[in-house]
Amino acid sequence: MLVALAGCETAPPVQEMSDARQAIAVAREAGAADVAADTLQEAETYLSSAERRLTDKDYLRARRDALDAKSKALSALKAAEKSKSVD
Repeated sequence: MLVALAGCETAPPVQEMSDARQAIAVAREAGAADVAADTLQEAETYLSSAERRLTDKDYLRARRDALDAKSKALSALKAAEKSKSVD
């Protein structure tokens, strides 16, 4: 089992990075830059950090930052959708 866990840490977080980028793009399209700019900026900051860590082959932290980026982007998206439903 320990070997399996070690294997997870050495693989680049390709799917997580893609998911984060896509979530940020969707949030932007939904207008999050106007209604949740700070949260969207946090998502982009996490994504930038993930990209740097990926370059450094720090895959465990890159994965964590990518997941945080996606989470922040989804929060920004929810805020944008809520704003549209109120209008």
